[in-house]
Amino acid sequence: MYGRGGPIGAAGLIAFLAAQPVAAQQSVVPAPEPALDPTAPLADMPDIGVAWPELGTEAPEIGQGPAPTIGETRYAWRIEGLDAAGTPLLRERFAALSVLDQNDEEPANAAQIDRRAREDAALLVTLLRAEGYYDAEVEPRLETVEGRPTVVLGATPGAIYRLTDVTIAGVEAAGDKAAALRDAFGVKAQDPVNADRIAAGEAKLRLEVGEQGFPFATIGEPMVTIDREAQTATLDVNVAPGTSRVFGQIRTNAGNRVFGAEHVQEIARFSPGQPFYEPALADLRRALVQTGLVSVAEVKPVPGATPETVDIDVRLEPAPPRTIAGEIGYGTGEGARVEASWTHRNLFPPEGALTIRTVLGTQEQLGAVTFRRNNFQGRDRVLTGQIAAAHTNRDAYEANTFSVSGSLERQTNIFFQKTWTWSLGAELVATDERDVIVSTGEPRRRTFFIAAAPTSLTYDGSDDLLNPSRGFRLGGRFSPELSLQGAAFGYARMQMDASAYTPLRDGVVLAGRVRLGTILGAPRDAIAPSRRFYAGGGASVRGYGYQSIGPRDPNNDPIGGRSLAEFAIEGRIKAFGNFGVVPFFDAGNIYTAGFPDFSGLRYGAGVGVRYYSNFGPIRVDVGTPLNPQAGDSRVAVYVSLGQAF
Repeated sequence: MYGRGGPIGAAGLIAFLAAQPVAAQQSVVPAPEPALDPTAPLADMPDIGVAWPELGTEAPEIGQGPAPTIGETRYAWRIEGLDAAGTPLLRERFAALSVLDQNDEEPANAAQIDRRAREDAALLVTLLRAEGYYDAEVEPRLETVEGRPTVVLGATPGAIYRLTDVTIAGVEAAGDKAAALRDAFGVKAQDPVNADRIAAGEAKLRLEVGEQGFPFATIGEPMVTIDREAQTATLDVNVAPGTSRVFGQIRTNAGNRVFGAEHVQEIARFSPGQPFYEPALADLRRALVQTGLVSVAEVKPVPGATPETVDIDVRLEPAPPRTIAGEIGYGTGEGARVEASWTHRNLFPPEGALTIRTVLGTQEQLGAVTFRRNNFQGRDRVLTGQIAAAHTNRDAYEANTFSVSGSLERQTNIFFQKTWTWSLGAELVATDERDVIVSTGEPRRRTFFIAAAPTSLTYDGSDDLLNPSRGFRLGGRFSPELSLQGAAFGYARMQMDASAYTPLRDGVVLAGRVRLGTILGAPRDAIAPSRRFYAGGGASVRGYGYQSIGPRDPNNDPIGGRSLAEFAIEGRIKAFGNFGVVPFFDAGNIYTAGFPDFSGLRYGAGVGVRYYSNFGPIRVDVGTPLNPQAGDSRVAVYVSLGQAF
C-alpha cells in the first residue's frame, strides 16, 4: 500500500486494486467483457500463419511443411503500443512482476511461453487501469525474429479516464481546519483516475488529521465510480474527524521497571494543554527506544479525563541494563592501549547510569567511576559526574592526576542531530607533573591544584554527524581556571573550531578545517604541562606524531605552548562501492606567545582510505611530514571511526 506519500509497490498495487471498492454506473456501462483465462491456449497468430503448437505434437515451421516436435527454446519479448501511457513507474512495476522477463534467460516450451504471455498481458492491463486507462486492452502474439520466437504484447491503452467530481464527505465537521484537510488530500476534479495519486491522497489525509489535532478521526476507503460510456469517474471519501483535542496526561504501565510517566513527560516534546500533534508520538517513541533501556515502546492516544483532552498511553518493556565493553588499540605517539568498562545504565532510575572504567597502556593508566543521567529535566540534557585517577607518560610530560568533575550538557547524536549544543562544567584537579626546565633541560616535578569551569557552544549546520557532505560547523570553548602552585594565579583557555563541506560533484566532497587557540593570563612555564596546547596526530596535523609539533626542550621533547593554529583541507572521493580515497593536506604550529603569529607552520600530507559502513565511515589515514623537525617519523598511521573533521 501507499506509505506517507510514497509510491505503491508493484505487488502492493495489484492488491490495492483488488481491494479497491470501485463501483460502476450500470445505466451507462455495457456488459463486462469476459475475464482472461491464463490457462486457455492462445488463438492462432494472425500475422504469422502458424498455430500455437501443443506440447508433444508435430508443428509446422513458419511458412513450411511439417517439422520435428517443438521442444524447449529461449525466447524474446517486447511491448508495443504504450507510447505516452508507458510511464517509467509503470515499466518498473511491470519488470518487477513480469514472468516473461523473469524467465527469458531459461529455455521454455510452447505451453510455458503461452501461459507467461497471457499472465503478462493481464498484468499490463491491470497496471494501465491503475494509471487511469480503464479501456486498456493487451493482445499477446508470437513472431519469429532472426529464427528466435518473440512474444509481442500489443497494448491499446485507450483514453485516460478523469475525475468529474471529488467529494470528501463529513470534512465540514473539522470547522476551520476543513480546508487544510481538503488540501492535504490533493486529488481534485479533472485529475486522472490514478491509483497512486488516490492512495497518496488518502495517506496524506490520514496524516493531516493527526497533525491538525484530531486523534480519533476515522477515514473510509476511497470509492471510485466509473462511467465507461463517458470515460469519466467520481471519487468519494467519508471522513469523521471527531473533535480536536489537546494533550492531557502521560500514562505508563505499572511496574515497567524502566521509568514512570514523569520522566517520559521530560523526554516528550509536548506538554499538557498543547494541541494534539500526532507526529510527536512517533518522535517520543524513537526517543524512548534511543535510551537503550527499553526493548518495547508502544505509544498511543487514548481518551482523556475530559472531552477536549487526549491522554497518551505508554507501554514499556525493559531491555538488559548492563553492558561490558572492551577496546584494544595502538596509536603512533600514544602507544598500546587496553580499555575495559562495566556499565549499569539504570542503576539510579530514571536513566541514572554508573560506569566503572579502566585503561591499561604503555603510556597511560586510568581508573574512573562515572555517574551519568540522560534526559535530565529535558530531552537530550545529560548530567555527568566523575571521579578519576590517572597516570600519563607523554614525551612532553609525566603526570599523576586525581580529578573530580561534573557537567551539564545538551548533546547531539546520530538519531537526533542537533543544530545547537552546549555544555557547562566544573572541575577540581590535583596533579603531580614532571617536565624539564627549558633553559637547562634539567628535570623537575611540581604539584598543581586547579579549579576550572569549562564551557562550550557549538553550531552544526552540516547534513550528517559522522560523514558531512555540505554545510558548516562552528564551535567555541572557554575555560577560566585558577591554579595553585606555590602561589595562586588565574588564566583562561579559549579555542575556536570551524569546518566547512562543499560537494563538487556526485561522490566528491571538498572539506576544510580551521582551529585557533589561546591561553591568556599566565606565562607558559607557570601553566601545568597537561593544560597547555599541543599539536600533531590524527585529530590535529596528520603526518606528525601525537603532540610532537611546536617548541621543544633541550632533550628534543615537545613542551607545548599558549596558542595554536591548525588548518586542514581534504578531498573525499567515493571511489567504488562502499570505499573511498581521501587525499589531505594539513598545517599547524604551537606558539609560546598568547596569540599565534602563523610562523613556522609544519605541513603534513597523505592519503586515506574510507569504508562507508552503516554506522559511519571507518578511516585509515597515512601521512608524512613535509618539513619535519629532528626526530619526527617519516610516516604516521591513524585509524578511527568517522571523518577526521
